Formats: sequence, structure tokens, C-alpha cells
Amino acid sequence: MKVCGVDIKSNEATVCLLSLIDGLFHVPDCRTRRLTLADTSAKGLKSFQSTFAKLVADYKIDAVIIRQRQSKGKFAGSAVGFKLEAAIELIEGLEVVVFNPTDIKESLRRNPIAVPFSDTGLKQFQEIAFTTAYAWLMKRDSPSQTPTDS
Repeated sequence: MKVCGVDIKSNEATVCLLSLIDGLFHVPDCRTRRLTLADTSAKGLKSFQSTFAKLVADYKIDAVIIRQRQSKGKFAGSAVGFKLEAAIELIEGLEVVVFNPTDIKESLRRNPIAVPFSDTGLKQFQEIAFTTAYAWLMKRDSPSQTPTDS
């Protein structure tokens, strides 16, 4: 399964492709690391959405995993960021999951990343997108119930 982890900050969507094949992870090359919304008008949003949809189609991505942001408070996401999230979620035929940071931490606690991030070949600003995709894949593939000792 090939997924695209997404971290949205302000008017940028940082992306990281990650696939899981036979229990092994692969970080495929991608032509872009982040997509920026320069124009917040309806035309700009449609352009962003079509660019993202083209990326998904070109790389045959099965699901997009977006790291959830707070809707209010000191660390709340911006209005433009929520527009980007909505534009991604409304792409026809695309499975989009908004993944809660608490669930990400829990998944990483149960399934720590086996290699240092610096060995992945990704840029430092892609780390959140990478961990979001990794945590979701690990949570998705782990059994829902753990065996109990009797």
C-alpha cells in the first residue's frame, strides 16, 4: 500500500510518500516535497486541488493521511490551512484520513521507527509528514486486539 503523509502549516502542504510492501517500508522518490497555495481565491484552491490530485494519480497513491491540527487555542491551524485540508478531502475517489496526533504518538510508541530519520533521505521539514504516514500504516496493519496471557 502506498500512502502520502501530509502536514499542513499555513498555506503549505508538506508531503511524504511511503509504501509498505511485504512488511518492508519504502520511501519512493517524489517530484515535490511541498505544495504551496499562493492565491487563496476559489481559482487558487481549485488549482491546488488539481495539482494535488495529479500527484496522487501519477504516483498511484492509495490513501492520503493528514495530521490533524487543533481548531482553536494557541496552536490552532490557520483558516487557509483548513481550506487546504478541505480541498484535499474533496478530491473525487481519494481515501483521506485525518489522523489525530494522540493516535500518532500511541502508534509510534507501540511501533518505533527502526531507522534514524536522517537515514530516510528525506528533508528535515518532511519529518512530521513521514511519521504521520508511518504511524498510520503501522496502526492499520497491527492487530486490533493483542493476545492475552492465560
